[in-house]
Amino acid sequence: MSEKHNGPKRGPGGPGGPGGALGRPVEKAKDFKGTMRRLIKYLAPQKFKLIAVFLTAILSTVFSIVSPKIMGKATTKLFEGLMAKYMYYQKLSGAAEAVKKGGDPRILANLQSQGVPSVDFNYVGQIILYLILLYIISSVFSYIQQYIMAGVAQNTVYDMRNNVNHKLTKLPLKYFDSRTHGEILSRVTNDIDTISTTLQQSLTQLITSVVTIIGVIVMMLTISPWLTLVTVVTLPLSVLVTTGIAKKSQSFFKEQQKTIGQLNGHVEEMFTGHRIIKAFGHEERSVKEFNEINERLYNVGWKAQFISGTIMPLMNFINNIGYVLVCVVGGIFVTKNRIEVGDIQAFIQYARQFGQPIVQTANIANILQSTVAAAERVFELLDEEEEISDKEDSKVIDLAASTIKEKNKVIAPLKGEVKFEHVKFGYKETVTLIEDMNIDVKQGQTIAIVGPTGAGKTTLINLLMRFYEINDGKISIDGVDIRDFKRGELRTIFGMVLQDTWLFSGSIRDNIAYGRTGATFEEVVEAAKAAHADHFIRTLPQGYNTVIDEEGTNISQGQKQLLTIARAILADPSILILDEATSSVDTRTEAQIQKAMNNLMKGRTSFVIAHRLSTIKDADLILVMNNGRVIEQGSHEELLNKGGFYADLYNSQFTGGNREEAV
Repeated sequence: MSEKHNGPKRGPGGPGGPGGALGRPVEKAKDFKGTMRRLIKYLAPQKFKLIAVFLTAILSTVFSIVSPKIMGKATTKLFEGLMAKYMYYQKLSGAAEAVKKGGDPRILANLQSQGVPSVDFNYVGQIILYLILLYIISSVFSYIQQYIMAGVAQNTVYDMRNNVNHKLTKLPLKYFDSRTHGEILSRVTNDIDTISTTLQQSLTQLITSVVTIIGVIVMMLTISPWLTLVTVVTLPLSVLVTTGIAKKSQSFFKEQQKTIGQLNGHVEEMFTGHRIIKAFGHEERSVKEFNEINERLYNVGWKAQFISGTIMPLMNFINNIGYVLVCVVGGIFVTKNRIEVGDIQAFIQYARQFGQPIVQTANIANILQSTVAAAERVFELLDEEEEISDKEDSKVIDLAASTIKEKNKVIAPLKGEVKFEHVKFGYKETVTLIEDMNIDVKQGQTIAIVGPTGAGKTTLINLLMRFYEINDGKISIDGVDIRDFKRGELRTIFGMVLQDTWLFSGSIRDNIAYGRTGATFEEVVEAAKAAHADHFIRTLPQGYNTVIDEEGTNISQGQKQLLTIARAILADPSILILDEATSSVDTRTEAQIQKAMNNLMKGRTSFVIAHRLSTIKDADLILVMNNGRVIEQGSHEELLNKGGFYADLYNSQFTGGNREEAV
C-alpha cells in the first residue's frame, strides 16, 4: 500500500472547529529551527509583501479592537439619557405629591418648565457612523491582507514545486526504487499543499491573533486594571481544562488515524483485487473484515470526537463565570462612579475577544509543527543525492546520420556495438551484485540474458542505460564510454519493450507516436502494421483515435503489448531491449510478433531478457547469469552440449521441473 500523508484539517474538529487541533496528534519536525530557517528563505523574495501583510493585519485588527470602546460611549450616552428621563419623572411625581399635600407649587412648575430630558440621538448617530466607518476600514485592510497573502503563499509554493519537479528529474532510479509511489506523490502534493494552506490561512491568523491579544489587553487596562485582573485570573483555569482534555483525547486521535489507515488499505486492496476476491469466493470474509475495522473506527472516533468536543462547552462555562465576575465587580465600580456603564459593555466584548485568539494561537502552534514537519519532508527530497552530472564536453549522437560526434566532428559511426569491461556494481556499497563482468557484443548480434530470479538480468540493462552508475570498470558503445554521453543522448539509442506495458491516457495514435517526436500518421500506421496491431486498431469504434482510459481496461493486455512493440518499431533504435515482449499475447499472435521482431532486429544489436528459453534458440549469444556473474555464454546448442547451468534450466522447463527457477 502506498503511504499517504494528510495535511491539517480545517472545519469541525480541525484547527478551526470545536476543540481545534488541541486534541489531534501533532507531527513534529526533527529539526524545527533548521527547517524553519529554510522555509523563511523561500519567503525572503516576498519580504516586502509580507511586511505589507503584517501592517494591514495590524491596522485591520486595531480598527476592529477600537470599536467596542467607541460603542461603549454610545451605550453610556443612552444609559445617561434614559436615567435622566427616569429621574425627571421621579422628581416630577414627587413634586406633584408634595403640591397635593400643600407643598410649594413653584417647584412643580419649575420642573415642568425644564421639559422632559431626551437621549442625545445625534451623538449616538455620530458614534454609529464612526463604527460603520471603522468596520469598513477594518474589512478593507483585511481584504488587502488576504489578497497579498494569497499571492505570497502561491508564489512560494510555486517556486517550491518547481524545485521539487526539477529535483525529481535529477534523482537516480535507485531513489524511486527504494520508495513507494504514494510516498513520493505525498511529498509533491500533500506536503506542499499543507505548506500552502498554512501560509494562506494560519500565518495571517497567527498575526491577527497575536495583535488581538495585545490590543485587547491594552484596551481592557485602559478601562479598568482590576477588571482585567479578574478576566486574566480565569485564563489559567481555561488552559488547565483544555490541556487536560487534549492529553486525554490525543491517544484516541492517534488510534483513529491508525485505524483510518487500516480501513483505507483494506478498501484499496479489496477494490484493486475485486476479481480475485470474487473468483475465490471471499466476499463475505472481505465484508466481515471491513465491518470489524469500521466498528473499531466508530468506537475510537466517537471517543476522540466526544472528548475533544467537550473543550468548547467547558471553556464557555469558564468564560461565563468570568463574565459574571466582570458584571458584579463592574456594577460595584459603576455605583462608585469609577467606570461608566458603557465601559462594562465594552469590557465584556473585549473579554469575549480575549479567549478566542488564545485558543487560535494554540491551534496554529500545532498546525505550524505539522507544517514544518511537511516542509522537512520536502527538503529531505530536495537534499537527496542527485545523479552524477553529465560532462560538459559530452559526445553527441546524431541519429539522422547514425554517427557519434565530438565538437561537431564525427569520431565514430553509430553501429550499436556494446562492451562491458571488468564491470563491478552493487545496489548497496557493502553488497556487490555484479563483479568483473566482461561482455563483447558486435553490431547486429542478438544477446539473450537468462538466469534465475535475482541473477542480475535487469540490472545489466539498467547499467547499460545508465539508470544506475557502475562502481568500477567500463561500459562502452562503439568504443565510447557511456559516461561520456549525456544520459538523454545515450537513451535515444535504445528502444525498449518491457513485460510490464506502460501506456498513458490518450489516443492509440499518440501512444504509438510517443516512440519518435514528429512522427507522421502514415509512419504510425506503418509501425502498427509491422507489429501486427493495425488490424485490431481498425476494429475499434474510433480506430487510431480511440482513447485508452486511465486503467487501460478498454483494450486487452495483449493489445497493449502490441502497441508498445509498435512504439519501439517507430523509434527505429540502434539497440533493442526486449524483456519477454511477447509474454502477454496468444501463441498465434506471438508467432506474428516474433516475425516482426526478427525483421526489426536485423542489423540491430538486441538484448533479450528471456524467461521462456524456447524463444531464444536463435540468439547469437546467450549469457547465463547467476548471482550477478556471467557463468556461461555461447549459442543455444553450445550451452546444451556443455550440460551445465543453462542445460539444467532448459531441461527443467520441459521435464516438469521447477518452472520458477527458469525465470
